[in-house]
Amino acid sequence: MTKEYSTLQFTQDGPIARVVLTRPEVLNRMDDVTSAELADVVERMRRPGDARVLVFASTGAAFSAGGDLDEVRRLAQDKDRRFEAWDVGRRLIYGMNEIPIPTVMALHGDVYGLATSIALSGDVIIASKNVRIGDPHVRVGLAAGDGGCLVWPAAFGMSKAKRHLLTGDPIGAEEAYRLGGVTDLVDTPDEVLPLAEKIARQIAELPPMAVQFTKRSLNHAMHKQAVDVFEFSLALEQYGMLSEDLLEAIDAFKNKRKPVYQNR
Repeated sequence: MTKEYSTLQFTQDGPIARVVLTRPEVLNRMDDVTSAELADVVERMRRPGDARVLVFASTGAAFSAGGDLDEVRRLAQDKDRRFEAWDVGRRLIYGMNEIPIPTVMALHGDVYGLATSIALSGDVIIASKNVRIGDPHVRVGLAAGDGGCLVWPAAFGMSKAKRHLLTGDPIGAEEAYRLGGVTDLVDTPDEVLPLAEKIARQIAELPPMAVQFTKRSLNHAMHKQAVDVFEFSLALEQYGMLSEDLLEAIDAFKNKRKPVYQNR
């Protein structure tokens, strides 16, 4: 079973479904098109049919470089686009929590921003030692509203989540593995996808209802937190898009200069 998208590939081979980001030339950035297409896949997999596991992978040097700053600037200037982005963000984060089958993340390269929230929402997270995992929302004047305030504490603990979300510093895959946010660590990028496929096949061979009911039970607490933490942080992110400091951060980054923030 296949469906055509412009920024990713979605396929299903028997009980294993796969979604692969396919824009390595732009480091698989999460612009409005990619986000909308991922949301479509995620919502589709909320009723997975005969699929028993979903593998997320990517192409090129990075899993995803995160958000597109030009798109953020457009959101700041267009209310309708902001509301659309809000809706897509909710569909993605809630949808990831509500996919009934296990999700396996194959992180062969760095992952940032919204893509990190999606990755850390996975049930099995495989990474190579070279990978950096980051959410630099604060560095561009935004609250970590794309799910970061929900998934980082769950993955790494509250103190570690604060350390990285409040600075925008990435965390290395080896430390993430030590803290439990990465479930499986390999030495090289080439080893990531084969291990993801091996684990996916292992899951697919188990009794489906037992696996899915176990996942639903484990995700129940996260769903309750999402209604509170995620909605609040997403609203604050939207509010922050109206700030002058957001535009200053983007302009300074684009022009490679030191930003001057006014707290307004």
